[in-house]
Amino acid sequence: MEEWKKNLYILTVSVFIVMAGMTMIIPFLPLYLQQLGVTDPEQVSIWSGLIFGINFFSAFLVSPLWGKLADRYGRKLMVLRSGVGMSIVMVLMGFATGPWSLFFFRLLNGVISGFNPAAITLVSTNTPKKHVGYALGILQAGSVSGSICGPLFGGLLANVFGFRAIFNLTGIFIGIATIAVYFLVKESFQAPKNEEKTSTKQDFKKIISVRPIPSIFLVVFLIQFALVGINPMISLFVDELSAGVNSAFYAGLAVSAMGFANMLASPQLGKLSDKKGAQYVLLAALIGAVLFSIPQAFVTELWQLITMRFMIGLCLGGLLPAANALIRRLAPEGMESRTYGFSNSFLFLGNMLGPMTAGMIAAQLGIRSLFLFSSFLLIIGLVVMKKNIVPRMKNRST
Repeated sequence: MEEWKKNLYILTVSVFIVMAGMTMIIPFLPLYLQQLGVTDPEQVSIWSGLIFGINFFSAFLVSPLWGKLADRYGRKLMVLRSGVGMSIVMVLMGFATGPWSLFFFRLLNGVISGFNPAAITLVSTNTPKKHVGYALGILQAGSVSGSICGPLFGGLLANVFGFRAIFNLTGIFIGIATIAVYFLVKESFQAPKNEEKTSTKQDFKKIISVRPIPSIFLVVFLIQFALVGINPMISLFVDELSAGVNSAFYAGLAVSAMGFANMLASPQLGKLSDKKGAQYVLLAALIGAVLFSIPQAFVTELWQLITMRFMIGLCLGGLLPAANALIRRLAPEGMESRTYGFSNSFLFLGNMLGPMTAGMIAAQLGIRSLFLFSSFLLIIGLVVMKKNIVPRMKNRST
């Protein structure tokens, strides 16, 4: 087996384990807070939002730093750093004594996290360019499938072992994945010689001077803001459509349908981006996301919503892998990890601001308005694609 394929498969399994472990806590986080002494329902909601969001905020701040270190010392080292750090912090979360200590551990987890982004960088820089789209699609499928299975595993294991034990188990699983990467993944990396010392600001200026990288960063932010931001509100919409009958099950089904479709589509659309061009796959996926987002504002039956969420998932399978493939192609030589680091900051910013904005819009205008707002953001992404990204990539090819 070619080395890049071996690396890809090992990292995909490792990313699956890490993402499953990281998402295991989602179903019972509010319940764990109650166990830690937060009993007022309003306080539980506030602390849940803060503890969930602080992870993305700290990751947003430090992602460029880890990218800079990856370019200097190697991408595999960043995967290992993240894996070891997260395994320790996850175990510590199981020993939290109150909401503030849990908040601090989640903040720390965001600072040292980045297993998935580091794996993306490692795969993209050690895979032949003609196969990058396919490889990133496979890696995306592993990440998404882990995110789907994680909440299910967490809910089942929490009933058997208790909440605190889940954090310990998650830490152990992440540690196992990290050990597998250490022994089995090989990286072709040569440290730069006589590298000029630059600040993060200088790195950012150099990277965004390469067009259309700034436009790709904006599209990545809009994708996360528009599509991921809605997810926390889906359960409320499902409850409305189902009249409260089995709403928890159907909410899980609606979210899982999108993730399952994403998992199915990512490898195929990644392979297509290698043949036809990642910019065209990204453009087509954005068009599809707009077309399937608008009808969700007008659905009257639960099956209609689930069908639309599945179709959105198919489109999502071509969005981030295609964007990452474009970044790999455009990144300045020797600055690949830093470029991905800044891209990840925009991604984390969308993850953080999306749910916050969605909550405010839903409170003022109703949940259905979220789908129209999401479509509006995706249309902005389409305009950016048509005006800035597709023409410039076409010029680069000629």
